[in-house]
Parts: sequence; C-alpha cells; structure tokens
Amino acid sequence: MMGMPDYVPELLMSLSERFGLILAAAFAIMTLAPMDKLGLNRRAAPTGKLVQVVLFGMFGVLGTYTGNHVFQSYANLRAMGVITAGLLGGPVVGFGAGLVAGGHRLLIDIGGFSAIPCALSTLLEGTAAGIVSQTIKGNSLNWRVALTLGLVGESVHMLLVLAMSRPFADALALVQLIAVPMIVVNSLGAALFVEALYLQIRMRDKRDSGQVQQILSIANQSLAHLRSGLSIASAQATARIIFERVPVAAVAITSSTEVLAHIGAGSDHHVPGKPFRTGATHRVLATGQPIFSTGREVIGCDKPDCPLASAAVIPLKKSGEIVGALKLYGTEDAPLDQMRFELAKGLADLFSTQLELEDIQVKNQLLAHAEIRRLQAQINPHFLFNSLNTIASFCRTAPQQARDLLLDLALYMRQNLDSSRGLIPLADELDQVRSYLAIERARFGERIRSEIDLEPGTENWLIPPLIIQPLVENSVKHGIQGREQGGVVRLELARENGHLRVAVCDDGVGMDEAVVERLLADGGVESPKEGIGVRNCNLRLLQLFGPDYRMSIDSRPGSGTRVEFRIPKAGHLH
Repeated sequence: MMGMPDYVPELLMSLSERFGLILAAAFAIMTLAPMDKLGLNRRAAPTGKLVQVVLFGMFGVLGTYTGNHVFQSYANLRAMGVITAGLLGGPVVGFGAGLVAGGHRLLIDIGGFSAIPCALSTLLEGTAAGIVSQTIKGNSLNWRVALTLGLVGESVHMLLVLAMSRPFADALALVQLIAVPMIVVNSLGAALFVEALYLQIRMRDKRDSGQVQQILSIANQSLAHLRSGLSIASAQATARIIFERVPVAAVAITSSTEVLAHIGAGSDHHVPGKPFRTGATHRVLATGQPIFSTGREVIGCDKPDCPLASAAVIPLKKSGEIVGALKLYGTEDAPLDQMRFELAKGLADLFSTQLELEDIQVKNQLLAHAEIRRLQAQINPHFLFNSLNTIASFCRTAPQQARDLLLDLALYMRQNLDSSRGLIPLADELDQVRSYLAIERARFGERIRSEIDLEPGTENWLIPPLIIQPLVENSVKHGIQGREQGGVVRLELARENGHLRVAVCDDGVGMDEAVVERLLADGGVESPKEGIGVRNCNLRLLQLFGPDYRMSIDSRPGSGTRVEFRIPKAGHLH
C-alpha cells in the first residue's frame, strides 16, 4: 500500500466514482412504472414500504462493495442509501433499510475487527434519518438535512470504530485513512441522492397533474353529450373531443354490439353503425377487464393492412353492466404508452358515471314513490361543476389531493345515483357523507368542519339510501355557510332501545319555528330554499317505518339546528 497521505485522495476519487454508478442505477430503477404504482412517499401502503426497505437496503448493500478494502475493512457508501430511505419512508423504512445493509455488512465479515461498529452505525443512520423525517413539516426530502445527517452519522461511525474495534492501533490507522473520504462522499452522496429522488417525484407529480387536468377538461366538455345516453351522436361528439385533446392515432367508442364512433386512423373500415372488427374489443366486453396491447395480433383487426398497432380498450359500465367500450389507438409511428392507458381508464370511469345519470333519468319515470324521484333529481349540476373546478385548481399545486378529490367525487356521484337499491349498510351512506364533506372542505377550507361520532358495531345497520347525506348537505349549505366564520357539522350514530339513533347537528344560523313546521309537514312540494332533502327524508321515513319514526328538528335563529330520527332493524318496515 502506498503512503497514507497519498492514498486518501485516491480513495476519495474511487468512492466518488462508485457513488455516480449507484446514483445512476437508482435513478433508472425508480423511474420504472411498477415503482411509480407502489408509491415512493411516506404515505405508501405497507407493500410500498416493504419495497422501499428492500430497494434502499440493496443500495446500502451495493455501497459496501466499492472495491476498497482497507486494513481488512471496507471503505463504503452504505450511509447515503439508508439516510435517503429514512427521509423518504420514515422510521420503519429507515430502520428496515439500515437492518438490511448493516446486517449484510456483519454477515460478510463475521468476526472482523470493525464489523460490529460498521453494522451498528448503518442501522443508527437509517433509523435517525427516519426519526428526523417525522419532525420536518412538508417535504422531508431536503438535501441540506441529508447532508447534515451524513456528516453527523459518518462522524459517529468513525467514533464507534475507535471505541469498539481492537486492536486500537489498527482502528486508529483505519479511521485516519478512511474518515475524510467516507464522511465527504457519504454526506455529499446522501444530499445528491435525496435531491435526485425529490426531482424524480416532482417529475412524476407534474405528469400526473397534467393527466388529471386533461381528464377534467375532456369530462367537462363531454358530459353534456353523454347525459342523453350512449348513441352514435353522443359517441361521435365525445370521441371528437378526446381526439382533439389527446395525441393518439385514433379514438373509438362502441356499444355492446357495434361501433358508435371511430375518428382517426382506420376510420375507412371501422365504420359507425357496423359491428366492431377487433378481437380485443370482444375480449373486453366479455371479461370486463381493460386491455393495453402493443401488437396487431392482440388487437385482432380482421383487415390485414389495418394501421392500428397498439390499443387501450376500457369497458364502459352502467349499473354494473358492460354497455360498451372506450378505445384509444396508436400506430407504429405513434404508439400508445402507459400514460395514455391510465388516461383512458380515468375517462372511462367518469363516462360510466355520467351514463348512469341517463339511466337514473329513465328509472325516475318508473319509480312508485315521488320522494325517491325528487332525491334522484337533486343531483345538482352546479355541485358537479363547482367540484370539477375545485379539483382542477389543485392539479398543479397539490396533484395528490386532486386525485383524492376526484375519487371522492366519483364515489359521491355513484352513491347519489343509486337510491333505488333498497336498504344499504350505514357504512355505505357514511362513505358518501365523507366524500361530500371532503369536496366541500376543499372548496371552503376551514369554514367547513365536521365530526362523526359512530358507535362501534353499527356500521352494518341497514338504512334507506340518501337518508343522512341530504341532511348533512342541508346543514352545510343552509346552516354553517351562512356564518362568515363557518362552523361544525356533527353526526351522532348510536344504538338506542333496538333502534339506530341518528342526529345531524350544526352550529349554523338556525331556523325559526315556522320554517321547521313547513319542513315537517306531511304534504306539499319541497322548496330548495327550505333545505335540500329534509322534507323528502322525513316523508320517506314515514312511508317506510310509520308515524312513530318521523324526524324531530330542534332549531332557533342563531343557535344552530339538530335533526334527529330513528331507524329500526331491517325487516320492521311499515
């Protein structure tokens, strides 16, 4: 070995080169689609956490193999991987990655004079980074924090080697040789690793934000056409809107038996009004499963010179039945990618919901009870478009929140549309209530606050659909929105003498006695100004369960409102 002063720069250069290779490999791996689905963030599901532990633990293992053996030990880059793991995934991921990398270090050198302190320091660095990440508000992937953790962690590493390795003379010589290169490269490496990961996540979020905004723009313009149902005219208009806004070779929409619209490449033989010609469409309609194919054989068009070389075929559903398919096509010169497939799935979900609107309009004419018809008619288009505008405003600033709100809106609409399915579990109704409140909180911020006091074990109690959500909506719109400072909507749900007692309370503007009497009247047409759904809900309770189950309303101007009623166990219908 050359003299110690001469070897330090060489070791520093060698570690730097190895770091560059590890960082390049890490960045390549983390851009793969499966990793994107698992989620590289602190809120990842348990499966995602496990993947983070394994991935960054392996980066730590790779950091051990730098090719630099010094005094029967290893000049290594483990710290940068486990510190990044802790800052990204929190204490559990930091500890897990540190355990993988540190355990590997111990196993490959059992009995080595520095094996224990090296393994212990790796575990401590990952765990400490995870604990620090919990104290950081907002983004924990901060290169300054990573740099500091690297400097402190590797300094502690050197102290542990001095304190625990014997003979001490060898430990001192080892530290004198590797301390500066390892502290410098691991600290800078952790900072660059964290910054690279942060940029990769930003790129992903920007891409997702653009996709959500694109879906909302298309949905806004196509909803009016699909409201009348799935026909050649509505399909042609919808396909044209998509084709003009999404860079694909062709867009097609089919019913369960024929082509309704086909715009773009292949339109000479994929003709509206004729049976569809692709095997992929037949498979999707038969199985209900989306298909993303990148070969002519999989698409299965019976015309040999068909230009369509890749396809995303997504089923359209109405009331659980498959009624058609949305298809995006690519050619060899302009193939489809995974992002277009995800875009197609998002559009198909929204289109399916809108098609149910048309189905509900038909059902409304056949329902026996006028109360149910009025509830279904109260799917307010203003609420829908206000919600879409709210979601669109979050697309660039908070894409994750935009995605969550989009799911809330889809759940709210589906639950709102299906009020003819008899009794439903209380949990289903509360899911719709939570979705509605999430959307309203996104619109009005802290002016809308809510509390749900649910007695455990009542989640499966069967109740009429749309019996609680309209009351919550009434409390928000006509109660707490009337106060400049907003207010709180509170739900109380508990068993009482063999019944489910439901109370919807707010601390809003309240009502006078005359308004309360009108709301509880047995007949007459409900005015939206008197509270959306309150009279409908009361009349439905009377029809289903009898006069003993009418609502009670306690309200005074300026003192809020409390609406209360009981629901018997299933089977005790009037």
